[in-house]
Amino acid sequence: MGEEVLEGWRGFPAAGWQSVEAVRRRLDAGADPNAGPFWMTPLHSAVEFGTAETVAEVAARVEDVDQLDDGRSALWRAVYEGKADIAEALLAAGADPVRPMMSGWSPARLSLATRHVIPSGEVLTEEEQLAVSEAGRLVHALKDFPFYDGYSLACVAGIDAEEATRRLNAVVVPAADVPDSVPAGDWWPDPFGEDTERALGVTTVPGGCILFQPWYFAVQRPEAMKPLSAGTVAYGMYANPKSGNQGNVHRDGRTIGWDLHPGGGPNERDSTAEVLLAYLYAHKAVAYCCAYAGLRPRDNRAFTEPDRWILLPDLS
Repeated sequence: MGEEVLEGWRGFPAAGWQSVEAVRRRLDAGADPNAGPFWMTPLHSAVEFGTAETVAEVAARVEDVDQLDDGRSALWRAVYEGKADIAEALLAAGADPVRPMMSGWSPARLSLATRHVIPSGEVLTEEEQLAVSEAGRLVHALKDFPFYDGYSLACVAGIDAEEATRRLNAVVVPAADVPDSVPAGDWWPDPFGEDTERALGVTTVPGGCILFQPWYFAVQRPEAMKPLSAGTVAYGMYANPKSGNQGNVHRDGRTIGWDLHPGGGPNERDSTAEVLLAYLYAHKAVAYCCAYAGLRPRDNRAFTEPDRWILLPDLS
């Protein structure tokens, strides 16, 4: 059999970034270190899928080690993903730790929220320091949240369960009528009979209240979010079984953000606070929703044993 003919990065698998020999062979055969047939540049792909050695190999050949991809440098990506050895390799290759990007979060400034700080003159504000401190506590407080799809929630700042009930013109379910066991995670539960799709739990927590609907998506719809957010801010989410977590933000009765992805990665259009929240609550969608609204639940009770069950007005 003849020798393999390498055509740039064509056919190069994601697993190939784990081998510095495979990467070097491609580069020596003429593969462009600055661009390729990927959704990321070769350097960013090496950070995402490779090792410190493969990153160093590509970084030594690129025209700009600080090339931006989706608004962030390779060093920023390494810091965000907690890859300290790769970050060190990029710094050794000349990456700029204080280059401005991502709404004011340079790689060095973002590192201040991690366990691997890059020395620099960057600082966090007092509010950002508090957000970092709160993140560990909040994630731990919600660690037993039951994992399933099909639920919806609304996190509302500055009001309690009683006020939320009033704003929704909802009816409180008498304690005697609440089932002893209220299941969650079932595709077709009906603990409240014909009223199940109108039923949701409401709980007062430090900072505001949480409304949770285990079996339906009504509570995060504008019809509910607009009155809930009057004079304040509310973050709603539907755990869509088909398309993942879908978030929205309402402020003072208006929709200001729709089709969001709580717990997902940040983008360069996010605000300074949103970029930090995306890092602190990566893959922690429910905690992200709480943090966005400034809620500080002490435990998981709002999602398992709410203060009260209420029935929304008839759904259209």
